[in-house]
Amino acid sequence: MEPVGMDATTTLETVSSLEQNCVTEEKVDKPSDCKIPKTESGDCENKAETPSEVIEVKVVYNKNKYNVNAPSNTTIADFKKQLQGLVGVPVSMQKLMYKGLLQDNQTLISSGITKGAKIMLVGSTLNDVLAVSYVTKQDVAEAEKAASTKEPLSKQKIHRKVLDKGIPDDVMPGIKSKNESLPPVPLSGMLNKHSGKVRLTFKLEADQLWLSTKERTEKLPMGSIKNIVSEPIEGHEEYHVMGLQLGPTEASRYWIYWVPAQYIEAIKNAVLGQWQLF
Repeated sequence: MEPVGMDATTTLETVSSLEQNCVTEEKVDKPSDCKIPKTESGDCENKAETPSEVIEVKVVYNKNKYNVNAPSNTTIADFKKQLQGLVGVPVSMQKLMYKGLLQDNQTLISSGITKGAKIMLVGSTLNDVLAVSYVTKQDVAEAEKAASTKEPLSKQKIHRKVLDKGIPDDVMPGIKSKNESLPPVPLSGMLNKHSGKVRLTFKLEADQLWLSTKERTEKLPMGSIKNIVSEPIEGHEEYHVMGLQLGPTEASRYWIYWVPAQYIEAIKNAVLGQWQLF
Protein backbone atom coordinates (compact mmCIF):
# COMPACT_ATOMS: atom_id res chain seq x y z
CA MET A 1 0.00 0.00 0.00
CA GLU A 2 2.85 2.45 0.70
CA PRO A 3 4.09 2.49 -2.85
CA VAL A 4 0.56 3.23 -4.01
CA GLY A 5 0.31 6.17 -1.56
CA MET A 6 3.56 7.55 -2.77
CA ASP A 7 2.45 7.32 -6.35
CA ALA A 8 -0.75 9.14 -5.54
CA THR A 9 1.10 11.88 -3.75
CA THR A 10 3.52 12.16 -6.62
CA THR A 11 0.64 12.30 -9.06
CA LEU A 12 -1.10 15.06 -7.09
CA GLU A 13 2.09 17.07 -6.96
CA THR A 14 2.58 16.62 -10.68
CA VAL A 15 -0.97 17.73 -11.44
CA SER A 16 -0.58 20.72 -9.14
CA SER A 17 2.68 21.62 -10.83
CA LEU A 18 1.08 21.37 -14.27
CA GLU A 19 -1.82 23.57 -13.19
CA GLN A 20 0.64 26.16 -11.92
CA ASN A 21 2.52 25.98 -15.17
CA CYS A 22 -0.71 26.48 -17.11
CA VAL A 23 -1.59 29.52 -15.01
CA THR A 24 1.89 30.89 -15.52
CA GLU A 25 1.68 30.33 -19.27
CA GLU A 26 -1.70 32.00 -19.40
CA LYS A 27 -0.36 35.01 -17.50
CA VAL A 28 2.60 35.22 -19.83
CA ASP A 29 0.62 34.63 -23.01
CA LYS A 30 -2.16 37.09 -22.33
CA PRO A 31 -0.01 40.17 -21.97
CA SER A 32 1.93 39.06 -25.06
CA ASP A 33 -1.33 38.70 -26.97
CA CYS A 34 -2.42 42.11 -25.78
CA LYS A 35 0.79 43.72 -26.92
CA ILE A 36 0.41 42.58 -30.52
CA PRO A 37 -2.62 44.71 -31.40
CA LYS A 38 -1.08 47.64 -29.55
CA THR A 39 2.05 47.34 -31.64
CA GLU A 40 0.03 47.09 -34.86
CA SER A 41 -2.04 50.07 -33.82
CA GLY A 42 1.13 52.00 -33.16
CA ASP A 43 2.44 51.08 -36.62
CA CYS A 44 -0.74 52.33 -38.22
CA GLU A 45 -0.47 55.57 -36.34
CA ASN A 46 3.12 56.00 -37.49
CA LYS A 47 2.20 55.24 -41.10
CA ALA A 48 -0.64 57.75 -41.17
CA GLU A 49 0.39 60.70 -43.32
CA THR A 50 0.59 64.03 -41.61
CA PRO A 51 -1.33 66.65 -43.63
CA SER A 52 1.07 68.96 -45.47
CA GLU A 53 1.19 72.52 -44.14
CA VAL A 54 -0.48 75.09 -46.36
CA ILE A 55 1.78 78.09 -46.84
CA GLU A 56 1.13 81.51 -48.31
CA VAL A 57 3.74 82.92 -50.67
CA LYS A 58 3.99 86.09 -52.75
CA VAL A 59 4.34 85.71 -56.51
CA VAL A 60 5.67 88.79 -58.33
CA TYR A 61 4.75 89.12 -62.01
CA ASN A 62 4.95 92.26 -64.14
CA LYS A 63 5.29 94.45 -61.04
CA ASN A 64 2.10 92.95 -59.59
CA LYS A 65 2.09 90.87 -56.41
CA TYR A 66 -0.20 87.89 -55.84
CA ASN A 67 -0.75 86.06 -52.57
CA VAL A 68 -0.92 82.35 -53.35
CA ASN A 69 -1.72 79.50 -50.95
CA ALA A 70 -0.45 75.97 -51.62
CA PRO A 71 0.55 72.86 -49.61
CA SER A 72 4.27 72.85 -48.89
CA ASN A 73 4.68 69.51 -50.68
CA THR A 74 3.27 70.89 -53.96
CA THR A 75 5.60 70.29 -56.90
CA ILE A 76 6.78 73.26 -58.92
CA ALA A 77 5.06 71.75 -61.98
CA ASP A 78 1.70 71.73 -60.16
CA PHE A 79 2.36 75.18 -58.73
CA LYS A 80 2.82 76.49 -62.28
CA LYS A 81 -0.58 75.07 -63.22
CA GLN A 82 -2.07 76.98 -60.30
CA LEU A 83 -0.38 80.18 -61.49
CA GLN A 84 -1.60 79.68 -65.06
CA GLY A 85 -5.18 80.00 -63.85
CA LEU A 86 -4.24 83.05 -61.79
CA VAL A 87 -2.14 85.19 -64.17
CA GLY A 88 -2.81 83.56 -67.55
CA VAL A 89 0.77 82.61 -68.38
CA PRO A 90 0.88 79.10 -69.94
CA VAL A 91 2.90 76.56 -67.97
CA SER A 92 5.31 76.07 -70.88
CA MET A 93 6.13 79.80 -70.84
CA GLN A 94 6.70 80.11 -67.09
CA LYS A 95 10.04 80.40 -65.34
CA LEU A 96 9.95 80.64 -61.54
CA MET A 97 12.85 82.14 -59.64
CA TYR A 98 13.62 81.72 -55.93
CA LYS A 99 17.31 81.75 -55.07
CA GLY A 100 17.81 80.50 -58.63
CA LEU A 101 15.68 78.82 -61.27
CA LEU A 102 13.14 76.36 -59.82
CA GLN A 103 12.87 72.93 -61.44
CA ASP A 104 9.53 71.22 -62.11
CA ASN A 105 10.38 68.11 -60.07
CA GLN A 106 11.14 70.10 -56.92
CA THR A 107 8.54 70.83 -54.24
CA LEU A 108 7.99 74.12 -52.49
CA ILE A 109 9.46 72.79 -49.25
CA SER A 110 12.47 71.10 -50.89
CA SER A 111 13.23 74.41 -52.63
CA GLY A 112 13.46 76.14 -49.27
CA ILE A 113 10.24 78.08 -49.86
CA THR A 114 8.43 78.91 -46.63
CA LYS A 115 5.56 81.14 -45.56
CA GLY A 116 5.96 84.69 -46.86
CA ALA A 117 8.62 83.79 -49.45
CA LYS A 118 8.73 85.93 -52.61
CA ILE A 119 8.80 84.03 -55.93
CA MET A 120 9.51 85.80 -59.21
CA LEU A 121 7.50 84.71 -62.28
CA VAL A 122 8.95 85.36 -65.73
CA GLY A 123 6.85 84.64 -68.79
CA SER A 124 4.41 85.96 -71.38
CA THR A 125 0.74 85.33 -71.85
CA LEU A 126 -0.29 83.99 -75.24
CA ASN A 127 -1.98 87.32 -75.96
CA ASP A 128 1.27 89.15 -75.21
CA VAL A 129 3.20 86.91 -77.57
CA LEU A 130 0.70 87.26 -80.38
CA ALA A 131 0.53 91.02 -79.83
CA VAL A 132 4.15 91.24 -80.94
CA SER A 133 3.00 90.53 -84.50
CA TYR A 134 0.11 93.05 -84.40
CA VAL A 135 -2.29 90.70 -86.19
CA THR A 136 -5.25 92.48 -87.79
CA LYS A 137 -8.26 91.18 -89.71
CA GLN A 138 -6.61 92.33 -92.93
CA ASP A 139 -3.47 90.41 -92.00
CA VAL A 140 -5.52 87.26 -91.46
CA ALA A 141 -7.26 87.68 -94.81
CA GLU A 142 -3.97 88.25 -96.65
CA ALA A 143 -2.33 85.31 -94.89
CA GLU A 144 -5.19 83.01 -95.85
CA LYS A 145 -5.02 84.23 -99.46
CA ALA A 146 -1.27 83.74 -99.56
CA ALA A 147 -1.61 80.23 -98.12
CA SER A 148 -4.03 79.29 -100.89
CA THR A 149 -1.52 80.24 -103.59
CA LYS A 150 1.82 78.71 -104.45
CA GLU A 151 3.57 81.96 -105.16
CA PRO A 152 7.02 82.38 -103.61
CA LEU A 153 6.86 84.36 -100.37
CA SER A 154 8.82 87.23 -101.86
CA LYS A 155 6.20 87.58 -104.64
CA GLN A 156 3.17 87.70 -102.37
CA LYS A 157 1.51 91.07 -101.82
CA ILE A 158 1.68 90.76 -98.03
CA HIS A 159 5.50 90.70 -98.25
CA ARG A 160 6.10 92.92 -101.27
CA LYS A 161 5.04 95.97 -99.22
CA VAL A 162 8.24 95.60 -97.22
CA LEU A 163 10.60 94.10 -99.78
CA ASP A 164 9.93 96.76 -102.41
CA LYS A 165 11.53 99.33 -100.11
CA GLY A 166 14.88 97.67 -100.70
CA ILE A 167 17.66 96.25 -98.55
CA PRO A 168 18.17 98.13 -95.25
CA ASP A 169 21.47 100.01 -95.07
CA ASP A 170 22.48 98.48 -91.75
CA VAL A 171 21.51 94.87 -92.45
CA MET A 172 24.19 92.24 -91.78
CA PRO A 173 25.92 90.82 -94.89
CA GLY A 174 24.20 87.76 -96.35
CA ILE A 175 25.83 84.75 -98.02
CA LYS A 176 23.76 82.38 -100.15
CA SER A 177 24.32 78.62 -100.41
CA LYS A 178 26.27 78.54 -97.17
CA ASN A 179 25.44 77.55 -93.56
CA GLU A 180 27.17 79.14 -90.59
CA SER A 181 26.77 79.00 -86.83
CA LEU A 182 24.98 81.82 -85.07
CA PRO A 183 27.26 84.80 -84.55
CA PRO A 184 28.23 85.86 -81.01
CA VAL A 185 26.30 89.12 -81.50
CA PRO A 186 22.55 89.62 -82.09
CA LEU A 187 21.22 89.49 -85.65
CA SER A 188 20.27 93.08 -86.46
CA GLY A 189 19.22 95.41 -89.29
CA MET A 190 16.25 93.24 -90.32
CA LEU A 191 12.66 94.47 -90.73
CA ASN A 192 9.21 93.37 -89.60
CA LYS A 193 6.04 93.67 -91.68
CA HIS A 194 5.62 97.31 -90.60
CA SER A 195 9.17 98.06 -91.85
CA GLY A 196 10.27 98.51 -88.26
CA LYS A 197 13.78 97.42 -87.30
CA VAL A 198 14.08 93.96 -85.71
CA ARG A 199 16.90 92.41 -83.70
CA LEU A 200 17.15 88.74 -82.71
CA THR A 201 19.17 87.72 -79.64
CA PHE A 202 19.56 84.02 -78.88
CA LYS A 203 19.77 83.32 -75.14
CA LEU A 204 20.51 79.61 -75.42
CA GLU A 205 21.37 79.24 -71.72
CA ALA A 206 17.87 80.50 -70.84
CA ASP A 207 16.18 78.71 -73.76
CA GLN A 208 14.84 82.05 -74.99
CA LEU A 209 14.76 84.10 -78.18
CA TRP A 210 14.69 87.84 -77.55
CA LEU A 211 12.71 89.62 -80.26
CA SER A 212 13.46 93.33 -80.10
CA THR A 213 11.93 96.30 -81.87
CA LYS A 214 12.28 100.01 -81.18
CA GLU A 215 9.27 99.86 -78.87
CA ARG A 216 9.87 96.69 -76.85
CA THR A 217 11.76 93.45 -76.32
CA GLU A 218 9.76 90.25 -76.07
CA LYS A 219 11.53 87.31 -74.42
CA LEU A 220 10.06 84.31 -76.17
CA PRO A 221 10.61 80.82 -74.73
CA MET A 222 11.89 78.59 -77.51
CA GLY A 223 9.01 76.20 -76.84
CA SER A 224 6.45 78.91 -77.66
CA ILE A 225 7.62 79.02 -81.29
CA LYS A 226 5.64 76.32 -83.08
CA ASN A 227 7.42 76.43 -86.43
CA ILE A 228 9.75 78.46 -88.64
CA VAL A 229 9.29 78.93 -92.39
CA SER A 230 11.65 80.71 -94.72
CA GLU A 231 12.38 81.24 -98.40
CA PRO A 232 15.10 83.10 -100.30
CA ILE A 233 14.14 86.52 -101.61
CA GLU A 234 14.08 86.39 -105.40
CA GLY A 235 16.83 88.53 -106.83
CA HIS A 236 18.53 88.68 -103.42
CA GLU A 237 19.00 85.01 -102.54
CA GLU A 238 21.60 85.90 -99.92
CA TYR A 239 18.65 86.97 -97.75
CA HIS A 240 15.43 85.23 -96.65
CA VAL A 241 11.90 86.03 -95.66
CA MET A 242 11.41 84.17 -92.37
CA GLY A 243 8.22 83.56 -90.36
CA LEU A 244 8.17 82.59 -86.67
CA GLN A 245 4.87 80.85 -85.93
CA LEU A 246 3.84 82.02 -82.46
CA GLY A 247 0.35 80.54 -82.39
CA PRO A 248 -1.68 77.65 -83.83
CA THR A 249 -2.44 79.23 -87.23
CA GLU A 250 -0.45 80.75 -90.08
CA ALA A 251 -1.96 84.14 -89.26
CA SER A 252 0.08 84.15 -86.05
CA ARG A 253 3.39 84.17 -87.88
CA TYR A 254 5.77 86.98 -87.10
CA TRP A 255 7.48 87.86 -90.38
CA ILE A 256 11.07 89.04 -90.53
CA TYR A 257 12.68 90.30 -93.73
CA TRP A 258 16.27 90.38 -94.94
CA VAL A 259 17.49 87.57 -92.70
CA PRO A 260 21.04 86.58 -93.77
CA ALA A 261 20.75 83.24 -95.58
CA GLN A 262 23.82 81.68 -93.94
CA TYR A 263 22.13 81.76 -90.50
CA ILE A 264 18.73 80.27 -91.41
CA GLU A 265 19.59 76.66 -90.57
CA ALA A 266 21.35 77.68 -87.34
CA ILE A 267 18.26 79.65 -86.30
CA LYS A 268 16.00 76.65 -86.91
CA ASN A 269 18.37 74.34 -85.07
CA ALA A 270 18.59 76.66 -82.07
CA VAL A 271 14.84 77.22 -81.78
CA LEU A 272 13.29 73.94 -82.93
CA GLY A 273 16.11 71.48 -82.35
CA GLN A 274 18.16 69.58 -84.89
CA TRP A 275 15.66 66.70 -84.95
CA GLN A 276 13.16 68.93 -86.78
CA LEU A 277 12.64 68.37 -90.48
CA PHE A 278 12.98 71.56 -92.47
